[in-house]
Amino acid sequence: MSNRYRWFVAAAAILIQLCLGAAYGWSVFVKPLVKVEHWSLPAVSLTFSLAIFCLGIGTAIGGTWQDRVGPRVVCSVAGVLYGLGYFVAAAAVRNHTLPGVYLGYGVISGLGMGMGYVCPIATLVKWFPERRGLMSGIAVCGYGMGALVMSAVAAPRIATVGVSSTFMQLGAAYLVLVVVGAQFLRNPTQTAAMEAAQARSGAVEFTTRQALGSQQFWVLWLMLFFNVSAGIMIISQASPMAQQLAGATPVAAAGVVGVIAIFNGLGRVVWAAASDYIGRTRVFMLLFLLQACVFFALPHCQSLGLFTVVVGLVGFAYGGGFGTMPSLTADLFGSRSMGGIYGCILLAWGCGAVPSPMLIAYVREHTGGYSAAIYGIAVVMVAAIALPLLVKPRANRSVDNVTPVSSQMVMLQAHVFNSPKVFRDGSSS
Repeated sequence: MSNRYRWFVAAAAILIQLCLGAAYGWSVFVKPLVKVEHWSLPAVSLTFSLAIFCLGIGTAIGGTWQDRVGPRVVCSVAGVLYGLGYFVAAAAVRNHTLPGVYLGYGVISGLGMGMGYVCPIATLVKWFPERRGLMSGIAVCGYGMGALVMSAVAAPRIATVGVSSTFMQLGAAYLVLVVVGAQFLRNPTQTAAMEAAQARSGAVEFTTRQALGSQQFWVLWLMLFFNVSAGIMIISQASPMAQQLAGATPVAAAGVVGVIAIFNGLGRVVWAAASDYIGRTRVFMLLFLLQACVFFALPHCQSLGLFTVVVGLVGFAYGGGFGTMPSLTADLFGSRSMGGIYGCILLAWGCGAVPSPMLIAYVREHTGGYSAAIYGIAVVMVAAIALPLLVKPRANRSVDNVTPVSSQMVMLQAHVFNSPKVFRDGSSS
């Protein structure tokens, strides 16, 4: 395939991520469902947490599978599941069955979302080895911006045709768009892969099992877990928090949510691009430091403007973690098994999305405020600054238990082991 084909891959990746990222626009369905179906707010809100949890499972399944059969097949299946979940949710709403919404939007669409999310990222890092950070950041920026698309499209449709019909229409559109976009996802040819490997100075490749057995993998997992936990805590409560701390009206609070979505998307590109120049681990140290400062300041932000800026920075850092982690993973473990390795790291996303929203809701309910939870996560961010320091450079890795990625590497090993050995006294073997 021509090297120019990679730009079609990039365009398809952005389209797919825009569709999958619509899940972050779930809040547009919450109030109509509570009002029309008379379900409780916590019960309806559980749908989103379930979807994100299943997303984490889906990334591990889809990432490992796409390493074996390629991204096109897996992403096509993901698109079908994603759309099917909306259809099931539509039928459940029509029949006034909340468990059906959990099954459709939460489980089926969540699994499809995770399987589809990892495929474009794993593919792009292979096509753009010289700009891994920037390109993976652009791809996941589409995911971050998906909520804006959902809000713009879904809100007026709900008012016009109702929740059930809106689910049906969105499900059909997303199914078609994701499946069509998936047809453009191809891994580079063997020759292109070898050239990319040589451009990385003979880097070695880890299998998923080898990566899981390394300390590096679990450090990255914890880094993403803490970054997700911090960001999702604020995202889950941004509207009521704006109303309580900054005295915002419900309409103004909805605007704050939109600002977070914009900064979330921008952070994925800006921080990922910066990582190509200042290094991935330095970016994560800056992300944790920024969030520590922001969370300590947040309880004191009593003006709407200042509050919006501060929570926008939370979204900026939250998105930055997702933008930078794919390229850091590829730098450490190689790109050949990127799908399986990064898919397992993304399990931290599903795990991190559950406890912190529950914690801040619990604190709000029992104390009447958010300060205790916010200060708690600020302390965690200070401790997390040390995690990137535990990430060791790839060059220090032994190649004894990993697979060479290019004939250049094989030739180098052959030269080392077959050439005469020169000892300190000048004699040779």
